[in-house]
Amino acid sequence: MDIFKNNEIIQYIVNQYADTIIRVTFSYTKNMSDAQDLTQEVFISLMKQPAFKTEEHLKAWLIRVAINKSKDFLRSVKRKSALPLDDFAETLSEKQKLVLDELDELSDYDRKIIYLFYYERYTAKEIAKIIDSKERAVLMRLSRAREKLKHLLEDRNE
Repeated sequence: MDIFKNNEIIQYIVNQYADTIIRVTFSYTKNMSDAQDLTQEVFISLMKQPAFKTEEHLKAWLIRVAINKSKDFLRSVKRKSALPLDDFAETLSEKQKLVLDELDELSDYDRKIIYLFYYERYTAKEIAKIIDSKERAVLMRLSRAREKLKHLLEDRNE
């Protein structure tokens, strides 16, 4: 029996993970409408997958697909500059807005690691599995990304 034919399971997965997927896609697109469209695409892709053994694997898969779809979207429209964060910025403190602005200065890879660690609260080991890397490499990149972010924020305050 295909679990994705069960409407209750589908509803549970959407309710449980839609906000996470929207945050991931929004962190790339900087546009709520595009983020919602990409989130829908992620869930459509899910419908084509066989059952997952654990919920942890399901969540990691959803995030990985969201990241890939976001990157594909950005490549397809050849967007080079970030769009305003008006949809999201209203809920943030001034300090959070500064950090969010500076995150755009980091590479996609560093931004992804920061996002997964601080916003989704994954461990370095879990992040390594999601991005298909080694835990030590994730810890090193996380440390370097923090340092870059610190310098960017210090430069802004001078």
